[in-house]
Amino acid sequence: MANTPQAKKRIRRNDNRAVINGARKSRIRGFVKKVETACTEGDKKAAAEALKVAQPEIAKGVSKGVIHKNTAARKMSRLSKRIAAL
Repeated sequence: MANTPQAKKRIRRNDNRAVINGARKSRIRGFVKKVETACTEGDKKAAAEALKVAQPEIAKGVSKGVIHKNTAARKMSRLSKRIAAL
């Protein structure tokens, strides 16, 4: 158990951040899912629009430290590649 005031504060802070980060990750997954769904349906225009909305969300996840830079780059690259293949 945490003994120092700093350690107790870190526990509180980490719990709060975990909730916020979880929500942010979930939001990113939702945007990616919209792109993937549009790709599965074969709707190139809708997929491109969804990707345009998803890219800033993914970038924001990187800037906030929720996902790794290379993971975001890989996701965007794969999504772009799938849309181009339609």
